[in-house]
Amino acid sequence: MSDQVENVVIIGTGCAGLTAAIYTARSSLNPLVLEGPLPGGQLTTTSEVENFPGFPHGVDGFQLTQNMREQATRFGTRFEQALVSSVDFTSMPRKLHLGDRTILAKTVIVATGASPRMTGIPGEKELYGGKGVTTCATCDGAFYRKMEVAVLGGGDSAAEEALFLTRFASKVYLVHRRDSLRASKIMADRAVAHEKIQMVWDTVPVEVLGVKEGAVSGLKVRHVKTNAESVLPVKGIFVAIGHIPNTGPFAPPLDVDEGGYFKPQPGSQVQTNIPGVYVAGDCSDHVYRQAITAAGMGCAAAIEAERWLAEHHG
Repeated sequence: MSDQVENVVIIGTGCAGLTAAIYTARSSLNPLVLEGPLPGGQLTTTSEVENFPGFPHGVDGFQLTQNMREQATRFGTRFEQALVSSVDFTSMPRKLHLGDRTILAKTVIVATGASPRMTGIPGEKELYGGKGVTTCATCDGAFYRKMEVAVLGGGDSAAEEALFLTRFASKVYLVHRRDSLRASKIMADRAVAHEKIQMVWDTVPVEVLGVKEGAVSGLKVRHVKTNAESVLPVKGIFVAIGHIPNTGPFAPPLDVDEGGYFKPQPGSQVQTNIPGVYVAGDCSDHVYRQAITAAGMGCAAAIEAERWLAEHHG
């Protein structure tokens, strides 16, 4: 165990974690950022980001997070590639266990993100991220103007994605394994009634086509009652079967909701049930899940951490 006590340790290097690093570093808190297996977070898998303010012609997702990283480094942020295996938040300073060693911290910002739940069918992984398979209509829908696309899922997220995509796509196939949507009645009714949405009931995806070409050329599906297979002529596939928040070794002691997302305290967007421990980004946000909202939460967590340190540690 190191005797050094960090002012603030930030876990995660997506938009939330890097924004928190920029703010805490500029406040001379000398933050330590722990990177996980995907530095930069989900945004690094997006080839072009068109909806982040300040980039009128879009920006590569990897480049955007790299810019944030350089900005944080400029102000004194330190980065270390490590995975937190367990935590002890019962006493001060807080303890973060990294396998065979322990980091001590006065404040902690958890910005570990969420992982999209995927189907696991052939071709999906190979064509994910800029090649036709995606998990975010808000991020990528505009790339499919006047094209046919498919949405996989049957809940509110799938219905919302399908409805959003009707602004751009010529046709949206909504593929669901059952004969009715699990979505709320109002969302389901809107999706079923929309002239651009074709419901593909009792059907499961089998294979994403187009691996050899390097871009999605179609989706092979199977009817669960007849076992008949067919191909949907789509250029884009939007997987909307949920996300898995990366709450790992932090829950417990941090409170989570029924979906497993960190649950901030009432009246706060980022304060957890443990004083001086904050959350930011997709690990606690299952509503918006955007780079800009994650960055905003990272900013809020940093400001809260700075104020807490000033109040409790002078």
